[in-house]
Order: sequence, then structure tokens, then C-alpha cells
Amino acid sequence: MKARGIAAMAASAPLVPFEFERRELGSRDVALNVSYAGICHSDIHQAREEWGPSLFPMVPGHEIVGIVTEIGAAVDKFKVGDRIGIGVFIDSCRTCSPCKAGLQQYCEAGMTGTYNGYERDGKTVAFGGYSDRFVIDQDYAVTVPDNLPLEGVAPLFCAGITLYSPIKHWKVGPGTKVAVMGLGGLGHMGVKFAKALGAHVTVLSHSPAKESDALAMSADAFVATNNGDVFKKHARNFDLILNTISAEIDINKYLSLLALDGTLVVIGLPGKPYAVEVGTLLGARRSMSGSMIGGMTELQEMIDFCGKHNIVSDVEVIKADYVNTAYERTVASDVKYRFVIDAATI
Repeated sequence: MKARGIAAMAASAPLVPFEFERRELGSRDVALNVSYAGICHSDIHQAREEWGPSLFPMVPGHEIVGIVTEIGAAVDKFKVGDRIGIGVFIDSCRTCSPCKAGLQQYCEAGMTGTYNGYERDGKTVAFGGYSDRFVIDQDYAVTVPDNLPLEGVAPLFCAGITLYSPIKHWKVGPGTKVAVMGLGGLGHMGVKFAKALGAHVTVLSHSPAKESDALAMSADAFVATNNGDVFKKHARNFDLILNTISAEIDINKYLSLLALDGTLVVIGLPGKPYAVEVGTLLGARRSMSGSMIGGMTELQEMIDFCGKHNIVSDVEVIKADYVNTAYERTVASDVKYRFVIDAATI
């Protein structure tokens, strides 16, 4: 299957138009025309080899939404014309305990990433969603509700599920006091989900200029963390803190904001390990944990929840030829709050 995409041909090289072939449609596969593909900061890290060696040429993109154009002979989950979405992985071992439990993101053999690697056969290069066409096993795609605009849906398959999963795991609901560290592509989804579940939501940000956006998203409060006094003022205040920040910070200041038995969940990837003062944990039986995207069951649950509550990402839709500028603006945090590529322009 011939396809067109946008690819990084070498580390840190500008992305350029790229023609390639998708694998042949298998009996359990669906083919789709990509409608939109979100730009995740992890796309930039991998295209620039900031997380270690990458596989080039690379077509990034793991926030994918489109329309089914063809189905394999054994497909029973989708039909031609369906709106479907694809996220951070396209396969897993399917036999380990996490996979059987619908937690494929924690596959013991390692999930198969949507790009920058090989498919499960170890030979087929996995090209991502910055392209006009895609092929996926039906078990690793989900149905998108008809009432949601596709451009706002695309980032839900990484930014959305990355926040939905811990919010559900830690049982956020009415009476829960949640703080979201950082109001970016990830953080703004945390605000929307926690509010929809009835929690009291506070945004913690070093950028006071984001207060109006946070309140417009229905956050109950905004705390500018560049004022050191706020950590004393809000000490022992939150049941759950969602840390979406990738910059290096003093994590102990934020741990001190947790109430008795509170949990801080690490979602962003810092450049260096945190130096945790154990006394900060012991003083209120606090926990520090981590969470990574979500499995297929939860991915469908998340998108159905979004359909019910009319939740989508705040996006800036761009043409394909703007992608390199979008990368620079993403690094500079100059986007509200996710760039999305219109695949029709590829």
C-alpha cells in the first residue's frame, strides 16, 4: 500500500515529504485514510535522538484519527466508513498477564510502538501517523464517537489517555482535591477530565499568564509556583497531584502539598532523576508513583467518556509544510495546547 508522509531522514534534520509503502492488509487489519495527526513532544525527542538512537527514516506520530477505507476478511470490529483512532502502540505480545488484563502498555515483552521501531515480525518498519494512510490490527484501534470533531480528538490518543488513566486509577471523583502541575498539552487534559468527574481542580504553573486559560477550562483555582510562599500556604492540601512537567524541579516542594495518604503521580519525563527527601513521604504517609498512557480497554473507555462529556483537546490545526515551525514552537511552549496536522495537506 503506497503512502505519503512527513519524515525525519536523520537526527535533527528538518522533516521532509516522504513516500513509502505500508504493509499488506492482513485478515484482521483495517486500512484508514488519516484525517489528523497530533504532534506530541515525544515525537520531537525521538526525531532528534534525544532519547537515544532512533530508526531513520522516521515518520513520527502516535495521535492518529481517520476513516476506515478497507477491512480484512476476518475483521468484525469495524466497517468501511467508521471513525477510528490509534495511539502510542500498535501491538503487544498478547499473552502476558498485563496484556490479558487489557494493560498492553505494560506488556512484559514490551509494547510495539507506533513508530521508531519494527513491528512484531522484527522486519517491518513501523511508520507513524504523519501520513495519508495507515494499516492497523483491529484489536489496537478504537471507535471514535460521531459527535466529536476529529481534529480535537487526535491528541486524545496520547495526551488524553496519559491523564485519563491515572485519574481513573486513583479514583478521582466528587470531594477529591486534585492539582495539575503544568498547563500544557498534557496538563490541560487533566483539568478537563478531573473536572468532568466532579473533583476540585487546581492548576500549579510557573507561568502566571496561563491563569485565565486554566479558569476558562473550569479549573477551580490557579497557583503561580514562582512565588515560593505558595508551598507553605497550600501544604497538605491535595489528595492527588498529576505531575506533567518534564523540566527539572525540586519535587519535594510538590510532595509537601499532599494531604495525608496523598499521591503524586509522575507523568512527564524529567531529564534527571528526582532527589526525594524520604522524610517528606514519611511525614504524611505520602506516595510517589508513575503512570504511562493506557491499555486498549481504557482507551475506548476514555474516548467514550469524551463523547459523553464533549471533551476534546484544544488544538491549532496546521498544514503539513508547517511541521518544522510547529516543532520549534512546541519546544518553546508556544502552542495552545496541541498542534494537529491536517493529513489532507500531506
